[in-house]
Parts: sequence; structure tokens; C-alpha cells
Amino acid sequence: MENCRGRVRACPLFLFMAAAACISFPAAVDARVRHYKFNVVMKNVTRLCSSKPIVTVNGEFPGPTLYAREDDTVIVKVVNHVKYNVSIHWHGIRQLRTGWSDGPAYITQCPLQTGQTFSYNFTLTGQRGTLLWHAHILWLRATLHGGIVILPKLGVPYPFPKPHEELVLVLGEWWKSDTEAVINEALKSGLAPNVSDAHTINGHAGPVPSCPSSQARRLSVDGGKTYLLRIINAALNDELFFKIAGHNMTVVEVDATYVKPLETETIVISPGQTTNALVTAGRSTGKYLITASPFMDTLAVAVDNVTATATLHYSGTLASSVTALAVPPPRNATSVADRFTDSLRSLNSKVYPAKVPRGAVDHSLLFTVGLGINPCPTCKAGNGSRAVAAINNVTFVMPTVALLQAHFFNISGVFTEDFPGNPPTVFNYTASPTTGLATTNGTKVYRLAYNATVQLVLQDTGIIVPENHPIHLHGFNFFVVGRGIGNYDAKNDPKRFNLVDPVERNTVGVPSGGWTAIRFRADNPGVWFMHCHLEVHTTWGLKMAFLVDDGKGPNESLLPPPADLPRC
Repeated sequence: MENCRGRVRACPLFLFMAAAACISFPAAVDARVRHYKFNVVMKNVTRLCSSKPIVTVNGEFPGPTLYAREDDTVIVKVVNHVKYNVSIHWHGIRQLRTGWSDGPAYITQCPLQTGQTFSYNFTLTGQRGTLLWHAHILWLRATLHGGIVILPKLGVPYPFPKPHEELVLVLGEWWKSDTEAVINEALKSGLAPNVSDAHTINGHAGPVPSCPSSQARRLSVDGGKTYLLRIINAALNDELFFKIAGHNMTVVEVDATYVKPLETETIVISPGQTTNALVTAGRSTGKYLITASPFMDTLAVAVDNVTATATLHYSGTLASSVTALAVPPPRNATSVADRFTDSLRSLNSKVYPAKVPRGAVDHSLLFTVGLGINPCPTCKAGNGSRAVAAINNVTFVMPTVALLQAHFFNISGVFTEDFPGNPPTVFNYTASPTTGLATTNGTKVYRLAYNATVQLVLQDTGIIVPENHPIHLHGFNFFVVGRGIGNYDAKNDPKRFNLVDPVERNTVGVPSGGWTAIRFRADNPGVWFMHCHLEVHTTWGLKMAFLVDDGKGPNESLLPPPADLPRC
């Protein structure tokens, strides 16, 4: 296949491409159905000073990038060849009426057992941009992840200058040891799991103290040309700063929604979030360091403090040339993160309006998110206690029958519909209480009528320690209408809400010791997971689900399950 830099060209129908490859599928014909096959297999990876086998799709790490166009139907046949149960989540895909293909294990489906096959089938309705796919069971998404690129319809331009080339950059975390062993040991002890050993950019860490021979990813550019970086944070537990030495970036999209162009030298990106940024190769020559470093403003919380590196390498530059260094922000650079987050605005143009639910809302909810401590007589390392996490003091208990199946087939006893819309006990949420540290356990959902409007305030708590929680809502995009530090003030804070051009996302950070307010319309029937995208907190129970009823119209009901849907 000839080089396809800077253009979409005709070539064989579907090619699995490495994460940084250029777009390569038919331009002359707008194929409406795109088929992929994901073989989940074990593969040895030696690039990070470890020859351990890891779980991969098609033997690639990161996995293949899935390419399609807005309004295409995508069918991905997944075959599980590993010893673990597997499910794949198409993070940010709305799955209108196709919740069976959403992927979170025991929420919308039972996982694929060894040797099983399932075809995920969904349509990319009204979406374009960068998203990601990843495993949604256990800690397998540490290595089982990849990008999703949704191009606009044929003939529809980007609402920003056309780039010379597009590059997918997948940021991740790497453990020398098996991640399942890491979390299982933590659950046994009751303590927090070990942090990762390195961060990665497209599967490469660059030289790190524990592995000085590790190679960095090289991004080749031509002077004077502009590139679109599709940046994905697939890390398990770390929010990250992204920076390029000597170059500013212009953010044009987040979570597959266009934003007003924002020039910045540093991007902050949480696990599950995506950011598209234009960068102009404004130098004539040289090598410039690219860094992905951790952001955690609560110093009491342990993180992997190793910075991943790559190089922006201008054509004609000798490999022996000195690399211009980038200085990452300090890990607790809250002001840098806040400045970036607070500056994001929806594009809100005539073609891409911000359809924010305005006026009175049907459900005004307040959810506290944070950690707790529950008794655990067998947890000797934890002195008879274990760390847990909760929403509104409910630590979610994973069912053994998928919630969507239980809902659709009226299977009783799997879940209850009494998830509290407000904290059961009102307290000073951002303080550190000495009592009331325990949580309750339950498999509870919150029920919504079809097309109901929802305002949800997510309030961090300081029960153990205040911490930034990136919260992901399946099945919907939402608008981030407000954000603040301290306890949410229901009387005064809504007066400052942005109901004109708030940023639209599927994953949002709840600031340490603060709150975030979002609004969305429940126009997608089914059962939809909401959880912290720090995998350790999800494992500990910081998750819940919304049950959205069918509407009355012909296209307002959940479709029947596919014949090959895995059963529990």
C-alpha cells in the first residue's frame, strides 16, 4: 500500500491499522456497514523490559484503531481466546436503542467466556470525532484498548482548518506484573493496589528509571504543516498532562464533540476522555520532547509519577540531534488543570448547536462520590477494614445476571429501583469526618421516564481524602453547566450555570473537594452504567445505573437482544 499521508485514498475495504496510522478506507464509495474482527489473544510484549504475555486484540498493543464515518453501522465480531471472561465497551458511542452492544459486563451483557463469540452491532448516529474502545471487566482494559475514529459524512468538512495528517495517540499505564494479580491482592488485603510502573504513549514509555533501554515513540513531521492529534487517555487510574516542547496546541474537539478553538501549551485529560488538537510544525528542523505526566492534586494519594515521553521529529533532522526538553507541570498543578478545564466551550454553531436542556428539569439530583471504610475481618493488612467507594453512600454490588437482561425479561431479584436521588445523610461533604465512614451495599438503579430532563450535581467528599473523580455516563452525552470548589449551594450556584455554550462530554472530572453539575435528556431507553473511570474506584464500588423506560413512539423502545448475546 502506498503512502497515504494527508488524504483518504481508495484501498482494500478494511485494514487493521496501528494506532498512529493514517486513515485508509474507500473514499469513492461511502460504505454504510463496516466489519471488524477482534481476536482477543495473549501476546508477549518486550518493549517495556518485560516479556510477560498480555491480553490483546489481534496481538496489538494498543489495539487496532476502528475507523468509520458518521451514521455508519459498525459490526465488530469479538472472539475470546484467553482464559479470562471478556467484554468490550465502545466508550462514548451513544448506542441509541442498542444497549445490548454497550459492553459493560453484568450491566448490559454477560461476558464472553473462553471460546465464545459475540458480534457488537451499532450505528454511529449523529456522532463524529475521536472515542475509544476498551475491555469492561476486571482490570483487562490496562492492555485491552484502542481508538475509535469517526469521520464526518463524505463531503462534510471539519469546522477547523484541514490538517495535513491525523495521528492517534493512545496514553496508557503499564504494570510489570499481572494487573489481575495486583487488584486481587489489594482486595484481599483491603488496601489500595500498587500503582503502575510506567505511563505509555502508543505503547511506548520512553526511557524510564526501571527500564532505561525502553524506546520512545517517534512522530515524524514536516516543517510548516499542521497535524491533528487525536489524544486518548486509556490509563486505568491516572489523569494526565500532555505537552509538546516548543509548540502550542489548539484544541478543537473533546469526547467527539466540537469545541471553540482553544490554544494551550498543556492539555489535561482524564481516563476515558479524548481530545483532538491541531499542532503546527512551525520550526524548520529539530526534535522536541512530548510528555504525558500524572495529574493528582491530592498529594496523599499515590500515583505512578513516571513521565512517558515521545519525540516530535522534523524531517531532515539527524537522529543524533539534541532533543528540546518539555518541562511537565507538577503533579499537583491544579491551577493548570482548572485553567484548561474552565476554558472549554461547545462550538455552538448553526450547524453544531449546543442543545442544552434549559428551564425546569424533571429530576434534580445530588450524588456524592467518594471513598469509605467498611469492616473486613479477613483483611489483616487493613487492620480488619477495607477501602470502599460509593455514590450517595451506596457501594454498588455487581449482579450475576446482566441488569439489562433482567430489565428486558422481567427477571426479579436482580436489582432494586430505590437508588437515592440525594445523599441519605446531609453533612459537610468536603470535611474529614471521624464517624460515619462506612457505606451500605446494594444493586440499585435510578429510574427515568423516556425523554426526562436531568440535572445531576456530582459532589466530591472528604470522608477519607478529597480526590478528583472522572465520572463516565454510558448511553448519553451531557453538558457540563457548572463547576466549583466546596459544598454545592443549591440556591446560589445555579445562578452561575452556563446554559448557552457549556462543553459537551461523556466523561467529566469532579474536582477534589468540589462539585460538577451536568444536564442531559434521557432519550435513550435501556440500562446505563455511570461510574468513576479510575478503575480502582470502580472496583471498590463507585458506580450505579440509570434505568430509562421505553417511550411511546415507534423509535423510542429498546430493540430486542441479538441472538448471539452471551448469557449468564
